[in-house]
Amino acid sequence: MREPSSIAQPVLAGVVCGIVGFTSSFAVVLTGLAAVGATPDQAASGLAVLCVTMGLGCVLLSLRHRAPVTTAWSTPGAALLTTAVVPDGGFTAAVGAFVVTGILLTLSGLVPAFGNLVRRIPTPIANAMLAGVLLGLCVAPFRDLAQHPATIAPIVLTWLVLLRLARRWAVPGALLAAVLVMAVTGAFGAVSAGQLVPRLVWTTPGFSSIAAVVAVAVPLYIVTMTSQNIPGIAVLQSFGYAAPVRSSLAYTGAATVAGAPFGGHAINLSAIAAALAAGPEAGPDKSRRWIAGVVCGVVYCAFGPASRAVSALSQAAPPGLLAAVAGLALVATFAGAASSAMGDAVHRDSAAVTFLVAASGFSVAGIGAAFWALIAGLVVHGVTTVVRRTG
Repeated sequence: MREPSSIAQPVLAGVVCGIVGFTSSFAVVLTGLAAVGATPDQAASGLAVLCVTMGLGCVLLSLRHRAPVTTAWSTPGAALLTTAVVPDGGFTAAVGAFVVTGILLTLSGLVPAFGNLVRRIPTPIANAMLAGVLLGLCVAPFRDLAQHPATIAPIVLTWLVLLRLARRWAVPGALLAAVLVMAVTGAFGAVSAGQLVPRLVWTTPGFSSIAAVVAVAVPLYIVTMTSQNIPGIAVLQSFGYAAPVRSSLAYTGAATVAGAPFGGHAINLSAIAAALAAGPEAGPDKSRRWIAGVVCGVVYCAFGPASRAVSALSQAAPPGLLAAVAGLALVATFAGAASSAMGDAVHRDSAAVTFLVAASGFSVAGIGAAFWALIAGLVVHGVTTVVRRTG
């Protein structure tokens, strides 16, 4: 008979994994969906369906493979959406692009050669695109600090203190500080009881805009694969687990397609949560850590019905509050992406150009900066590679 502690550790790790995963980045998801034309109800619906689909993914994949396989919404993908322009056709066209993203993710699992195409994109260029996309979001808390010091300062200070004392809880702590600020400013009084009732909103996908597919689906797919799925596989392997690549990508792709009409942008294998559920914090017995993956999924599903309340409260928050939490949540991701992008001297020129184009907000023919940044980086990479070979 196993000791209670052998169960308690993975259960606790799963609870922490789910709470940190939701609270540390839901603000990014809401901001990203709003940026591509979602109404508050559509954004709340998207958040809810993402919680449920990624929660079910954690439960089903962890049970099926008896390994701590965790899925999550694409936080870098949501951050990318914040820099996109509202496509022709509005949120309907964006939802169509989400469906296309899901199809591409499914193909990556079912047709390995298709997924290998993404791996051929130099990692520094992919990370430079992500870092450029994240720059504006990460600057927001410090920019707004000067304009709204009374409401933003407590959030930044809480984040900074916890960054030193309990790094994992820095973003949830900043969120708690934001909740306290909202309580003090009376923001909760602006939310009616009717806004707290969970509700899914159907949006029929639109596929008439090729620009939307190019501007949204392609960069969303690439950033989800390079920044989430591939690192997620690597994290599982680093802890001694055989990553179920085909079934994981097939599920996350199919779930993305199914969730898109309700506003979900993309789900994927988790990298950060994978480390929490698959590592020593989930207990010394590796054969029992799958429990952490299942519990994490249950916690995610539990957050689903609360998504509309979370969205309504976010809408009632003082100016800059939601952006501050979202920006602070992405600082670590930005730092990792920028470091990887500029750390390789061979790709530094192409990565720098990619970063600058992505950060510039450059847009042509309704196609946003993320796509053009990738194209610019690959062109510079190709030119500099030819120069080196001929030189």
